[in-house]
Amino acid sequence: MNSQNDLASLNAKLDSLIELIGRAVPLRAETPDWTSADAFVWVPDPGNLQAVKKVNRVELSLLCAVARVRDLLMDNTRRFAEGLPANNALLWGARGMGKSSLVKAAHAAINQERQSSDLKLIEIHREDIESLPGLMSLIRTAPFRFIIFCDDLSFDNDDTSYKSLKAVLEGGIEGRPDNVIFYATSNRRHLLPRDMIENERSTAINPAEAVEEKVSLSDRFGLWLGFHKCSQDDYLEMVRGYVAFHKLETPEEAWRPEALEWATTRGSRSGRVAYQFIQDLAGRLGKPLT
Repeated sequence: MNSQNDLASLNAKLDSLIELIGRAVPLRAETPDWTSADAFVWVPDPGNLQAVKKVNRVELSLLCAVARVRDLLMDNTRRFAEGLPANNALLWGARGMGKSSLVKAAHAAINQERQSSDLKLIEIHREDIESLPGLMSLIRTAPFRFIIFCDDLSFDNDDTSYKSLKAVLEGGIEGRPDNVIFYATSNRRHLLPRDMIENERSTAINPAEAVEEKVSLSDRFGLWLGFHKCSQDDYLEMVRGYVAFHKLETPEEAWRPEALEWATTRGSRSGRVAYQFIQDLAGRLGKPLT
């Protein structure tokens, strides 16, 4: 009886040891089938890339009122796709003005220009930023070029994961791989809340150095693209573009006052508000959006 108890106890201890080893040794990331898609989502546990067969994006031509930043991002992305020097890009500013839509549309447009799918788009969620080194090691030697994209990137008080991002972007002993560029969108120009920066200034021995440490994260992005609130004319141009693209057979004198009232009731004008109006208009007309 004692021997059976001892054996059961030993098995239990071995099971516990195996579980501990499994936690300590990360699973080996599987190399994805790069030909299966041109866009992926990073899943940090266990460290794999999930293919996205159909990306939720709009046509580049529909991104109105952002022509200047659109051209700058397209030029930067085109150079990167061609193997030329290019900058990490931070798209910051007003909500709903097409920041993330522009990144996805630019990626698709460049691949269409080149008649190739060699430029891959990988989305990483904000909460997974600390796993960036694992993602970099997976794609560093892949025979493709990658845009790492993080939507709505920002950091709150007591959040130190921004240091991991700084190291990956330009710091660190390995640096950013030549086949990788990082695009991020944010409502904040400096990615960190003002009170966090002010608190560092007030409590640090050297306030200037503390503020520099926080602000320097944005400096890792060589290309800053600002998105500002649109005018009424810009808003109507967006609606007009959607009406034409989706072939909504209704005269402008009919939808124009409705579009203005729609924006007024929401207290803002933006590309997102324009598209929400188009969804409502198409539904009332019995016209599906393709």
